[in-house]
Amino acid sequence: MNKKIRSILLSAGLAVGLTFSFPTTADAATYTVVKGDSLYFISQIFLTSVDDLMRDNNLYNYDLNIGQILNVPSHTHTVQKGDTLYLISQKYNISLSSLRRANNIYTNYIDIGQVLNIPTKASLPAVETEKTEPWQSYSAAELDLLARLIMAETESQPYQAKVAVGAVVLNRIKSGVFAGTITEVINQKFGEYYQFTPVENGWIKRPANEECIRAAKEALNEVDPTNGALFYYDDSTTNTWILSKPVSIKIGRMIYSY
Repeated sequence: MNKKIRSILLSAGLAVGLTFSFPTTADAATYTVVKGDSLYFISQIFLTSVDDLMRDNNLYNYDLNIGQILNVPSHTHTVQKGDTLYLISQKYNISLSSLRRANNIYTNYIDIGQVLNIPTKASLPAVETEKTEPWQSYSAAELDLLARLIMAETESQPYQAKVAVGAVVLNRIKSGVFAGTITEVINQKFGEYYQFTPVENGWIKRPANEECIRAAKEALNEVDPTNGALFYYDDSTTNTWILSKPVSIKIGRMIYSY
């Protein structure tokens, strides 16, 4: 074979080899515009500029339409079994609120296989390490107290009702309307009345069983069957004030409301 031709082919082969040797990274994703969005707001979510967003999407003005799909600079994460929004935010070193905004998810429900946006400048995990669950950041005393409340309120009710009682306590902490810790919320009084009857009648002093402890851990892991409820009661309640609250869900004999 002609040496010149062999040289050209060799050079081409090296070029192809070099081309395929570079790693590929997922640095682009899409975002669907929702009511209230603006280019500036979206640029802040994805740590970019309005000019870059306009260039990447061939936009010539600032107008956006609800449902419009935009290209955004973002890594992505495919939800796997055992994932929660909290665990994903910790894995990528971003705040839970940033993860919610980047995906317009304001509940705790995600599906296996769902693809989530992770803003590009977030630190990607270098090595897969053993996951630390959110409940482990709470003290043993807080876990025990929450589990005992669940036991006192829902001992004969379905497991999801137990998780839901724990979720209500956590929702109260997040609301800013009630006290700021598990212990304070459970022992809180409005006027002369405790918020939770088992605190008043002493039932909360009974030790929790394994199922209630497991339900408490699940609630602390941000599982919320109530979708944000702040109150609960059973179906024998006649109190007109609590009955006037919008109902979120009924599980067994327990009703959860806002």
